[in-house]
Amino acid sequence: MRARGLVKRYGHVVALDGVDFDLMPGEVLAVIGDNGAGKSSLIKALTGALQPDQGEIMLAGRPVRFRDPLEARRHGIETVYQDLAVAASMDIAGNMFLGREVRRPGPLGTIFRMLDKKRMREESARHMADLKIGLRSLTQPVESLSGGQRQGVAVARAVAWARQVVVMDEPTAALGVKESGQVLDMIRRVRDRGLPVVLISHNMPHVFEIADRIHVQRLGRRVAQIRPDDYSMAEVVAIMTGALRVDAGRGAVVTDEEAARAIGLS
Repeated sequence: MRARGLVKRYGHVVALDGVDFDLMPGEVLAVIGDNGAGKSSLIKALTGALQPDQGEIMLAGRPVRFRDPLEARRHGIETVYQDLAVAASMDIAGNMFLGREVRRPGPLGTIFRMLDKKRMREESARHMADLKIGLRSLTQPVESLSGGQRQGVAVARAVAWARQVVVMDEPTAALGVKESGQVLDMIRRVRDRGLPVVLISHNMPHVFEIADRIHVQRLGRRVAQIRPDDYSMAEVVAIMTGALRVDAGRGAVVTDEEAARAIGLS
């Protein structure tokens, strides 16, 4: 997936100022940036939640323009939102097929519109097993699950239907250490299945643990795309805040001495 020159304005406020974006096959790309950097606007533009005023989005080498998230889903892009968007009172299989319910064959499905619950539970169990998500029963309501298990249901649903890209918005924000580790393991398994993952996160240790590359967003633009092996965590934070600038062929260049000293880089 690729984007070039995305612009989004809200009156005098510029949320995206000619931002570029590159996602390679089979990688985890972390998108980081301070509050107001334009991360949410970028992800919304890529997933159809907003339409950019200018710029181009390419998916599998072809230009696309999503009018809404449903159209993005039809192109194989699934998003796991921070609030998970699960129906708490429904069971796990019902959430997995939410909006994509399977009806029973023959007149029972076409005339009486009866759901094929057996098939949905079997397919849900298979997707859960693929991601190694252990649950007591697929018939238990989602509201009875822990935070990590709910996140697992949301991730499994996205992976079950995604054909091109999975986007995860702060998937570990409300989780403890153990559950966060389980979610990171799920992200690795998604990547191992060949699906690229876009990870929006403020948790720098998680970014450095899981990301293959990092997209650094600042003031509505991409200011760097780097590999975590090439920079320290403090340097990446400095790039994000503007204390360092990444120049091709020169690496990191100090642009704000006072800010660099504040985080121990100068």
